[in-house]
Amino acid sequence: MRLHKSLMISALATAGVLGLVGCTDSGAPTDDSAAPTQEAVEFEAGTTMARLNEAGAVTIGTKFDQPLFGQVDANGEPQGFDVEIAKIIASELGIPESGITWTETVSANREPFIQSGEVDFVVATYTINDKRKEVISFAGPYYNAGQDILVLAGNPEGIEGPEDLAGKPVCTVAGSTSEANIAEYTDQITSLAGYADCLPLVSSGQVVALTTDNVILAGLADGSGGEFEVIGNPFTEEPYGIGLALDDTDFRMFINDVLEEAFEDGRWEAAWEKTAGTVLPLPEPPTIDRY
Repeated sequence: MRLHKSLMISALATAGVLGLVGCTDSGAPTDDSAAPTQEAVEFEAGTTMARLNEAGAVTIGTKFDQPLFGQVDANGEPQGFDVEIAKIIASELGIPESGITWTETVSANREPFIQSGEVDFVVATYTINDKRKEVISFAGPYYNAGQDILVLAGNPEGIEGPEDLAGKPVCTVAGSTSEANIAEYTDQITSLAGYADCLPLVSSGQVVALTTDNVILAGLADGSGGEFEVIGNPFTEEPYGIGLALDDTDFRMFINDVLEEAFEDGRWEAAWEKTAGTVLPLPEPPTIDRY
């Protein structure tokens, strides 16, 4: 696989979770057969699907520093649930893994990368919301997360929810929905490029907490060797979707069809179990929003 780096990669430990229940044993396949390439597919001329299929190549934006969902391994290859979902979509386009170029997308550049055509689509813990729908389109959701709070182990500040952060310094990532959400509770916000960049600030006491989606915090907490914990009290709903060009309805409906098929035939479950499911329980597949 070809790999394109647009930013420095934050050093993170392997994914996991503090204080959360392990995954259920569903018997779903967990090997690399979850996304076999479809070799004989045809698409209507002029569609994005036809263009990508003919090229035999696709450029996909994902996170490089998100344990469980999108994180580069020791060989510089992205791993995680988002990555596996992206592979399923590519496979249905008739594109093998060797035809995927991975581009790092952070919260602040996802819409610009889609609008400029730098990526063909984005799978990157990307919350669907109406403001973003003004400039891009979304397929999905393929997973429902919720914003939570990470603190020092033992929770010395006694933080139980976002209301307890009033007037206190917190850290999150610039351009994320988490940044907008937490602004309703405190104006002392440090916004950085990556969530892992916030951990030293929590460790040193410069901020009392890091806040973002619970599944992201879960991996960061587990990789800390017990230094941090997650409150475990989500206060928002964060439906993760696949970002693509505005008004590309055919491509959006195609991806929605692929996701629904993957929900039903076990590929979505297999993708979960081999990544986030190594430490988190198996969720129910969400309902696709065919707006």
